[in-house]
Amino acid sequence: MFYKTLEEIITCDNIPQKFSMFNDLYKNINNFNFHSNKKPKIFKKPSYESFCKIVSPSQVPRRRGFESNEKKAILLHAIVHIEYSAIDLALDACYRFRNLDKEFYLDWLEVADDEIRHFKLINSLLEKTGYKYGDFPVHNSLFEASTKTQDLLSRMAIIPRWYEANGLDANEKIINKLSRYNDSFAKEVIEALKIILKEEIPHVKKGDKWFKRECKRLNLEPIQTYFEIVDNFFKDWKKKDLNVSARLKAGFSCQELKILNEKIEC
Repeated sequence: MFYKTLEEIITCDNIPQKFSMFNDLYKNINNFNFHSNKKPKIFKKPSYESFCKIVSPSQVPRRRGFESNEKKAILLHAIVHIEYSAIDLALDACYRFRNLDKEFYLDWLEVADDEIRHFKLINSLLEKTGYKYGDFPVHNSLFEASTKTQDLLSRMAIIPRWYEANGLDANEKIINKLSRYNDSFAKEVIEALKIILKEEIPHVKKGDKWFKRECKRLNLEPIQTYFEIVDNFFKDWKKKDLNVSARLKAGFSCQELKILNEKIEC
């Protein structure tokens, strides 16, 4: 019942209904059994396909400036899309990896709950610009990454420890750029981003925890294993800008940060 309900939530493309179904599941979490002998489905399309035009990353509108409502909406739409995708990714972790400790499901349902709140926060700002989610094209890189990470080790390495950790870096950069705009709406967006940044650190840390537990179970060295996985997914993975303090709080070691960017001091 737990996994069947998750499948229904993940594939639901009616956002209010999706959130309502999740709330029902989450408040009744102690009534579920996490044991299942059934294999999870590999989803062929993301739930947002019905209301978002999916294009390649190079065709997504460029985020340049914050002077007009359209420019504000383009930035906020990109963030809203990330938050929506993060909801399904957290739920997919619960759906895909079965018969684990209850702690695992509690962790990722908590993440999904946070991501729903983050989505609502940014979406309300997006709608103040006169636009809505689905008004701009989106890419499906996060969804594609989830289809390519069907084992727990690679999923935890690529989704939380790569993509979500990159979000810690990007969030800080956006806040710094928006600080140049001395208007009330920019300040509102900055405050929302600060909330998200603070709450995303524990999300990455949860991924770090389960990645390292899986490394221990498989008798693998975490740092070497992480970069081997990353190297299999990305051609160029060196980083220019890192949110060092946030990444350290999220479980990254100084050694890892120096591998990502040899100029880092920590």
